[in-house]
Amino acid sequence: MIKERFLQTIDKFVKSGLFWCALLFFAFAIGKYASDNVSVSNSVDGRELPIYCVETEEKKVALSFDAAWGNEDTTAILDILKKHDIHVTFFMTGGWVDSYPDDVKAILAAGHDLGNHSENHKNMSQLSNEQCQDELMQVHNKVKELTGYEMFLFRPPYGDYDNHVITNAKACGYYTIQWDVDSLDWKDYGVDSIIKTVTTHKNLGNGSIILCHNGAKYTAQALDAMITNLKEQGYEIVPISELIYKQDYHMNHEGRQIKNNS
Repeated sequence: MIKERFLQTIDKFVKSGLFWCALLFFAFAIGKYASDNVSVSNSVDGRELPIYCVETEEKKVALSFDAAWGNEDTTAILDILKKHDIHVTFFMTGGWVDSYPDDVKAILAAGHDLGNHSENHKNMSQLSNEQCQDELMQVHNKVKELTGYEMFLFRPPYGDYDNHVITNAKACGYYTIQWDVDSLDWKDYGVDSIIKTVTTHKNLGNGSIILCHNGAKYTAQALDAMITNLKEQGYEIVPISELIYKQDYHMNHEGRQIKNNS
């Protein structure tokens, strides 16, 4: 008797519109979940790649600064960026955050990205999975406690990475970022060298990511002219968070991030 009533109830529900509405909603939810979770790929021929640059028709480039040592020029750099009304990305080590917490706050208050450059600036490819994630999350938690900001951009120290570095960063909620235009400011060749190296670089183009350092000897002195030159070439300078695609993308063998179906 109970079984017959149960079957009758099921039959009525199936014949009602509610059943089909529920079924359609469930199918939509499953489909959306599936599409959201297969639309991002950093893998090319079995290699996990960081983002070196972005394919875009917009004449945009991203300017970034690695902050691991020194702090003499941070205020001057922020003043120049403010003068030009542009925003950039600063990748910071845990030691730098510890030493200069007020500057971390000032960078964020000025509208710039805060990026993760690891806790101890080690070669990440030589670390275990647990150590990789610890290097990321130590800085992440420091910055979150200090500013409330949840970082999601990671630049490996020395540009050193392999598959497990990229996958561990992804597990921590991070996009791994490299560059395709190196200012070579860390070599201390001089102001003119920095300007020329960046503005005439063979890779400079739409979607480029430019590498600089806030603690290099001549960077602050070269910055104003470098930005002016890039603007004269027609480039809009944006932070990396505004340049990259967050979802629905794949990579090519150059580490160029490409929007799906483009």
